[in-house]
Amino acid sequence: MEPVSLIVLLVMGTLAGAINAAVGSGSLLTLPVLLALGIPPGTAVRTNTIGILFSTFGSVYGYRREIAVEKGNLGPLMAVTAVCATGGALLLLISPPGALDVIVPLLIVFALGMVVFQKRITAALRSHQERRAARRAAGRDVVDGTPAQSPYRSPGLIGTMGAASVYGGYFTAAQGILYLGVLGTFTGRSMRSVNSIKNLLSLIVNLAAATVYLIAHVVLGVEIVWLATAAIAVGALLGGYFGAHLAKRMPEWLLRGIIVAVALFALVRQIL
Repeated sequence: MEPVSLIVLLVMGTLAGAINAAVGSGSLLTLPVLLALGIPPGTAVRTNTIGILFSTFGSVYGYRREIAVEKGNLGPLMAVTAVCATGGALLLLISPPGALDVIVPLLIVFALGMVVFQKRITAALRSHQERRAARRAAGRDVVDGTPAQSPYRSPGLIGTMGAASVYGGYFTAAQGILYLGVLGTFTGRSMRSVNSIKNLLSLIVNLAAATVYLIAHVVLGVEIVWLATAAIAVGALLGGYFGAHLAKRMPEWLLRGIIVAVALFALVRQIL
């Protein structure tokens, strides 16, 4: 791999790490670059997942105090997330290469839609959840003094996050935005307050998927481009830890614009 390509991946990995810590969807910066370099879709997803894993290490460490507050309520959610992400990663391994040539562009389009319409999607989900909560509250005649169960133990949240984690384990890109929407909707909390848990779950998903890919590489010889992984990993670790504040201060239109531009370039590259 040429030095210029590695430098581009390093820079994109740093930006992706910062964006992942603040919002999510950073893989839409790194994955398109890998595809543009001519790396097959399956190999590109595996290479990107292992590299971008390091952004979540940095961001989880940065949010360690907020995560510690909820650690007693996260066991079932973390377990289901890990199992479903493993299933998604296994699904990628058994997908035929020819199918991935079609599926990956479609998933990029889906992820782009989530980036562009994130606010509308989240607002619609939140409104639906609030209406359901209001109907449940109106149907209660007696309110006892039993402490409320943590929303992170809600069966609806755990089941929905399980489904979202299959997507995350399979594709990675834009999973953070999906998780923010799910967590915000089912907990009723702001995006800012659930961001720490989003970063933790992203770490679990990426770690589960990376473990599957590493085992497959050692046992079955599944291809991973290690130089590209290393470049993304170094940038992602730095971006995840040091770049979150910068990403939060950047105008939202600029963040989304960069993601959309790079992903559109990847789509054109894949189609042509």
